[in-house]
Amino acid sequence: MGETKDLDHKEGLKKLKAIAEDTNTCMMCTNLEKIPFETRPMATQEVDEDGNIWFFSALDSYKNKEILADNRVQLIYSQPSKTHYLTVYGHAKIIKDREKTDELWNIFAKTWFQEGKDDPKLTLLKIVPERVHYWDTQHGKFVTLFKIALGAITGKTMDGGVQGDIRL
Repeated sequence: MGETKDLDHKEGLKKLKAIAEDTNTCMMCTNLEKIPFETRPMATQEVDEDGNIWFFSALDSYKNKEILADNRVQLIYSQPSKTHYLTVYGHAKIIKDREKTDELWNIFAKTWFQEGKDDPKLTLLKIVPERVHYWDTQHGKFVTLFKIALGAITGKTMDGGVQGDIRL
């Protein structure tokens, strides 16, 4: 079954940053009351010192329109190669902030914002987490895979995983 280990602010922020920034791409879900809710891949730009998660987004995008109607979002990060998983529930804010844009800007953003940092369609999404939960391995992928293989041979559950809530 694995171990449950909730993380406090300092350790939790470190885990959130490690998984979100290392994984980089998440699935962002909006319009959470509608089934199926809207889901699309998004590139994480930063997890700041308060645990807020930042993205670039077009002003006229469908996701921005959905966020204006209902700002609740769910982010799902998955990195099977390292057995790291993270889910973030929170509220999104649509922001125009030149200083933050300058801080986060990278060459890949120009793909979506042809006029660069001055593109009038450029906005930032700031996700303020309310509930964060992670799943991880305790001993690294190799040991975890070994325990799974050993468990399959012996018929005994040998889970090296850990999961828990992150309190920000």
